[in-house]
Amino acid sequence: MINNYPFTNIYEKRFKKSKLASQMLYGEKFKVIKQYKDFYKIRTSYDNYIGYVKKKNFKENLNPTHKIKVLKSYLYSQPKKRSRLKTSLGFCSKIKVKYKTRGFSKFDNYWIRDKDLIKINQKIKLFSNIRIFENVKYKWGGKGFKGIDCSAFIQLFFKFNNISFPRDTKDQFKFLKKNKKIKKNSLIYWKGHVALCLNKKKLIHAYGPKKKVLTMNINNTIKEIKNNSDLKVIGIK
Repeated sequence: MINNYPFTNIYEKRFKKSKLASQMLYGEKFKVIKQYKDFYKIRTSYDNYIGYVKKKNFKENLNPTHKIKVLKSYLYSQPKKRSRLKTSLGFCSKIKVKYKTRGFSKFDNYWIRDKDLIKINQKIKLFSNIRIFENVKYKWGGKGFKGIDCSAFIQLFFKFNNISFPRDTKDQFKFLKKNKKIKKNSLIYWKGHVALCLNKKKLIHAYGPKKKVLTMNINNTIKEIKNNSDLKVIGIK
């Protein structure tokens, strides 16, 4: 099945007040493992993430042609700027474009700006645009402009380039090869946390204590996490 909503929450358990575990983006494939009264138990196709989603009118299939390359792309009811809707899709969402006109692309019952799109198989340099998320609020389980957690923040950029990569930090740490030195695009892991090095001195991460995605000094961050959470760096990848 296909998620045809901007964001669909994946919960840890099949209860209304269950903790948010992750989210699916528009165009994301998943398989229903089991049906319940109000929920589906599902497995996502990209990273095999298992959880529970509320029952909705999901699509049966989709052959996406394009993906969203910006943090947030507004939808339109017509191919006109003044017809902008409140609804928007997040970075890495996938759509099937039916046709184009006047700088807009038609998909489903909506229009979207051409400048926000890139062809589905096209890739960009990994992490080259990661700072588009700067100042997005921290949200456990979040995967987009409304809120994101540290592991989703890293995973999204692998996913954008059609590279398989785990959802959670513990699995990411096992997945990657060890690196001895801190350099550009190195990933620093703590227990339950990850940050990306922008260079030898600066990193960027979705940081719970600061409640947002932000850039920080690497040495200061390592000291702060040790002092506040008593956590040491477990590895550089």
